[in-house]
Formats: sequence, C-alpha cells, structure tokens
Amino acid sequence: MKSSTSGRASVAAITSAAFLWTLVLSASPQLHERIHSDANQVDHVCAVTFVAAGSVDHAPVALLISTPVPLDGKIPELTPLWIQPLFLLASVFEHAPPANS
Repeated sequence: MKSSTSGRASVAAITSAAFLWTLVLSASPQLHERIHSDANQVDHVCAVTFVAAGSVDHAPVALLISTPVPLDGKIPELTPLWIQPLFLLASVFEHAPPANS
C-alpha cells in the first residue's frame, strides 16, 4: 500500500518537473535553441512549441492556392430541381381530434 502511494507521488513529481521545464523553455527561446539546434525553424515540432502555441495545432497549415480552371468562356447551365419541403408532411397531425373536449 505504501509503495503504490510513493510510486504515484514520484510519478507526479517527475511529470510536474517535466511540465515546469517545458514552461521554462517556452518562455525562453534562447534556452530552447540551446537544447534544440533547429528551434528557430518553422517546421520544428516538440512539446515546447505545443505549450508556447497553446494547442497541438501550433502551426497554421500552408494554403494551397491553385489557378482556376479555365471554362473556355462557357458556364455550364444548371438544371432546376424541385424538392418538396419536409415540414409539409407534418400537416397530417394538424386536425387531430381534441383529447379532452
């Protein structure tokens, strides 16, 4: 019983120390750069960059912008399609007999 409590306490202490060290490195970019030589790169990913950004999705995704497809001056014609509204099916319940009349 006592060994499990001391084991949990040691795991909690190590986890807390690692998280505090991550916070220190996220607050000091120079110290982070001493540990990781590529820390100033855009594509650098580690726990420190996650904590500094505040989320796992720390870097915005590069937008893929392509040129529009030429239509050769023709715009395809759309075909109209009538869809009956679903709320009209509920009108069956409008004229039900009163429960307590």
